[in-house]
This record gives sequence, structure tokens and C-alpha cells, in this order.
Amino acid sequence: MGYIMELRKVVGSRPLIMTGANVILLNKQNELLLQLRKDNHCWGLPGGSMEPGESLIEVAARELHEETGLKAKKLSLFQIFSGEELYYQYPHGDEVYNVVATYICSDYEGELQADKEEVEELRFYSLKELPEKISPPDWPVVKEFLKKKTSII
Repeated sequence: MGYIMELRKVVGSRPLIMTGANVILLNKQNELLLQLRKDNHCWGLPGGSMEPGESLIEVAARELHEETGLKAKKLSLFQIFSGEELYYQYPHGDEVYNVVATYICSDYEGELQADKEEVEELRFYSLKELPEKISPPDWPVVKEFLKKKTSII
């Protein structure tokens, strides 16, 4: 998150519009990969913020690989999320209004390997038995995916 950290040096914790991407990754059993985040101790989707010059699909692929060790063979745009529901205040006080491109991936390779700086644990969950503590900015995405999943999968 180099670009955002540089901006933070100038603007402090005040709200920023943060553009990024995340990935709904499904295994062959149609289970959803979630990561237990170190910053807020909630389960969330692999993803992060855009760096200058990146495309949204590049952000999704990079963040998926950095946080999980997996490489997407194919990413399909699911939806763009923004608005009041995607406001978030990090535990350390920084505030953001997220604009997130969410991609779906079920074609990937590699071995699960959690990023030691950001991720406590990686786990696949049945769509019917998701954990209770979903990270607040990821919850609207997960909720919309569950609502529309029958027409997508």
C-alpha cells in the first residue's frame, strides 16, 4: 500500500477515496476462500488498494497472489462497489471510502500460503457456513455475491 501510505503522510487519518480490488475465490467444492486479517481480526476477501499505473484486474491478481500464494488463471468481473456502505475506519484510525472492483476466480494454481504481515489464517468456507465476523468493507460484497450466486455459478 505504498501510494496510500504516501498520501497519509500528507493528509493524516482524514477520509480518502481508496480504489482497489478484491477476489471471490471458489474451490472445486464451491467453497469461498477467506483470510483472517491481522489488522481487525475479521475474515475477509483477498484484496487491496491500487498502485499508480495498475489496472483493477492487475490489483486483484497481485493482491490474491501476495496474500494467499495463489495465482489466478482467470478473473471475471463480478461488480463494482462504492458508497456509504463501503466507508471504513481502520483500527489505527485511518478513514476510507472504498471503491472496489470485485472479481470471481475459480481457475487458479499454487499452494495456499498466507502473507505473514497481513494474514493470520486462510480457510475455505461453505457458502452456507460462513464465519460471523466478516470484515465490514467486505460484508456488502459477500452479501451481494450470496444473493446473486445462483445466477453466476
